Amino acid sequence: MPERNPETHVIDFRAAEQLLAARDPRGAVHLLDSVIASHPENTAARLLRARAFFAAAQLRPAELEFELVLEREPDNAFAHFALARTFERSGHPERATRHFRLAAALDPNPEFLKAARFDAEG
Repeated sequence: MPERNPETHVIDFRAAEQLLAARDPRGAVHLLDSVIASHPENTAARLLRARAFFAAAQLRPAELEFELVLEREPDNAFAHFALARTFERSGHPERATRHFRLAAALDPNPEFLKAARFDAEG
């Protein structure tokens, strides 16, 4: 097995981005596993792996990764939005609403605002 080094991890991260874009989330997760094993503090890699888990319909691992990202970056609007989508998809709309609203409060992105449904009751 070739030696893993920081350059290899950057290559793996970029390749994982491409695999996710090409709709191969499981391949992306596979590449990111080694990156995260060597760099567990790398929030960008964890966010990408969370997105890949979500795309692969692995909702519990996605939820855990998004939550870890938010522990480190509580003001990450995208992570709140993606965690909300994860909760929504897994049948937890009440948990989703909180994170949709946090995302919209942090970033007035039209997609975030629409999902937050501030005009709805609750």
